[in-house]
Amino acid sequence: MIHLSDGAAAPDFTLYADDGRPVSLSGFRGRKVVLYFYPKDDTPGCTQESCDFRDSLAALSGAGVAVLGLSRDGVESHRKFKEKYALNFPLLADEDGAVCAAYGVWVEKSMYGKKYMGIERTTFLIDEAGKIVRIWRKVKVPGHVEGILEALKAV
Repeated sequence: MIHLSDGAAAPDFTLYADDGRPVSLSGFRGRKVVLYFYPKDDTPGCTQESCDFRDSLAALSGAGVAVLGLSRDGVESHRKFKEKYALNFPLLADEDGAVCAAYGVWVEKSMYGKKYMGIERTTFLIDEAGKIVRIWRKVKVPGHVEGILEALKAV
């Protein structure tokens, strides 16, 4: 399994967003990026996390940060999720899981003794040159966006 760390180059990618347009990480060079991986559209934790990013977008943008959400859901699922919650940033569709694998977030999980593969809720802060500044693994949603805003003060 790939294990990225602070200071590593963020793997570049091009994926389709909720509006059907291709989005490349390299297209954000010159800006910081918060790239957050979440398990599934329209589930309680993922909805709360996405809405927290929505509600804090002005503060994040003010700090020069673009926000990108990413899961293995398809473009149409992302479109509906974004519309339902008035999300104000792109949701990217990694349907084949290649980007999740490149970032090391596609992991074996366990629920009620049953093992399965899924996305580990993880956020990457990427600098203007495409390097990883900070990684939050096994994210707990409450207070997460506030923690990112706090970390940005030190970057």
